[in-house]
Amino acid sequence: MKTFMAKAGQVERKWYVVDASGMALGRLASQVAAVLRGKNKPTFTPNVDCGDHVIVINTDKVILTGKKLDKKFYTYHTGYIGGLKQIPYSKMMAEKSDLAVYEAVKGMLPKNSLGRKMLTKLRVYKGAEHNQQAQMPVELKLGK
Repeated sequence: MKTFMAKAGQVERKWYVVDASGMALGRLASQVAAVLRGKNKPTFTPNVDCGDHVIVINTDKVILTGKKLDKKFYTYHTGYIGGLKQIPYSKMMAEKSDLAVYEAVKGMLPKNSLGRKMLTKLRVYKGAEHNQQAQMPVELKLGK
């Protein structure tokens, strides 16, 4: 039996909406990353971007389990000498919960040009409203 290898032009993309309210951040990010990568399709090919578009809404209602809200930090560097910055997740989830979800999904995708291309199919919103109604997205149920 031959193995099916998808070509870039053969990929059919769908649009999904994920309601993140009440879900744990890491669990949500890993499942969204799998859909962005295309691992939920039988035509998955590792070297082709065969994933779907994902819209994540209600990121302000995402939870962090354990003591991560107090002890975990979002760390980045400004590029200047001594420019290492750390923001506690308690502040980040209150002010920029969409960035927290975006960075969590980004960390679970491949670290190459293919992963960067997959990340362009992700849209993250704090509230329940999004701007992609014209694409007629289907609600995607993820395991809690």
